Amino acid sequence: MAKTFFFYDLETSGLNPRDDRIMQFAGIRTDMDLQPIGEPYDVLVKLNDDTLPTPEALMVTGITPQQTQADGYTEAEFAKLLIEEVFTPDTITTGFNSVRFDDEFIRHLLWRNFYDPYEWCWKDGRSRWDLLDVTRMTRALRPEGIEWPVVDGKAVNKLELITKLNGIDHFKAHDALSDVEALIAVTGLIRKTNPQLYEYMLKMRDKNEVKKLVSLDNKQAFVYVSGRYDAEFNKATVAFPLTSGKNGNVVVYDLRYDPTPFLNMSADDLKKKMYATWEERQEDGFMRIPVKELQPNKVPAVAPMGVLEQADGWNKVQLDVATVEKHKTTLLSAPHFAENIRSVFEQRAEFKKSTDPEAQLYDGFVQDRDRLRIETVRNANPRELADFNPEFTDERLPELLLHYKARNYPQSLSEDESRAWESWRANHINARLPEFMKSLHKIAATEQDENKQFVLQELQLWAESIIPSDLSGQDSEN
Repeated sequence: MAKTFFFYDLETSGLNPRDDRIMQFAGIRTDMDLQPIGEPYDVLVKLNDDTLPTPEALMVTGITPQQTQADGYTEAEFAKLLIEEVFTPDTITTGFNSVRFDDEFIRHLLWRNFYDPYEWCWKDGRSRWDLLDVTRMTRALRPEGIEWPVVDGKAVNKLELITKLNGIDHFKAHDALSDVEALIAVTGLIRKTNPQLYEYMLKMRDKNEVKKLVSLDNKQAFVYVSGRYDAEFNKATVAFPLTSGKNGNVVVYDLRYDPTPFLNMSADDLKKKMYATWEERQEDGFMRIPVKELQPNKVPAVAPMGVLEQADGWNKVQLDVATVEKHKTTLLSAPHFAENIRSVFEQRAEFKKSTDPEAQLYDGFVQDRDRLRIETVRNANPRELADFNPEFTDERLPELLLHYKARNYPQSLSEDESRAWESWRANHINARLPEFMKSLHKIAATEQDENKQFVLQELQLWAESIIPSDLSGQDSEN
């Protein structure tokens, strides 16, 4: 099959893929020349009665829970749509900041609905691409031919600002389908003005290509563009592979900065610097350790040093060969520094593990012996689910099954399962209700826009409709 792009965007109930939910999904398939194939997708996904949206998120999107209930797919229906129609073989799934945001929501959705959370973006010729870092790389190294937004003196790469400056129709920012149409247009603009860079970055979505360039076996400096780097340099620098990180990642050093002040620090001192609090970072004389973890499987924007030899590249990133070589030589003369940094990353504290199986996606892979049972779950109708009691090996799956049934097929629950679900739902809402009400009241006190006032009223009604009866009195006191 010929490869195709599938450009997509989500609007969600908040920013956390573990607790928040997809409310709108839109996407357009194109051929490799960015010409549309078939009809666009623009669908809502039902918000379940265990979810309190973040009010600030809905002030941006304008989508209400009631809209999703009236016109949306259930999560199970939506997951099936994605797997059977969207993430087809040889699809390059593409978004704008999608690797760090949208893709995570997709993974958690598939996990909750008994689909493999990973295969959709790698198996059968599938892959993923993220145009945010491609845009950053273009701006940093080959900006000619495109107008670039600046806000309050700082370079920004917001899609709605790029489209506005370059005369691209973008009728409704933060509407998923409008954002997708704008993204395709910006992709075409980059392709037209910088075809060589475009094709190179498309190739570099493959983690194996990244590993050829960013290698600990053959350490070479490389150009690296990342949101973690300074806006005054258009997020670009020259980096050097320093040591290994977790899960096959590579810790890299930013050669813009002299490593000399850090070389004789102990691992403990380095750790204190790297994990300093915000207040500590504001103190006079604080020096940030210029290292970060590069993840080859997250489509990093990297390029060989040769790109700086063309189109005045060194001046564009505000660096020079002498500085880079000097700092690299200093690093290579102090192998103990790399070892100390490796130790810091190895000892990095893990996030506290959640007791909620929906948030335990990354706690381990599902074993083969459970895969057949998982397939049976997602293929079962409500009657079959009611009588299905699989003996899962993975301890996450029994409770995950309860949640899946409750959200998508509540008629399949037994009395005991209904009580267990209501208990979990009450605790879940109770934990989030105070912050929800605080945000709702804060926005309502200052918001004058009639449309946003309507969304706030709908949010209030939604909360009242889903709050368990034993929490209703608590809500009225807030």
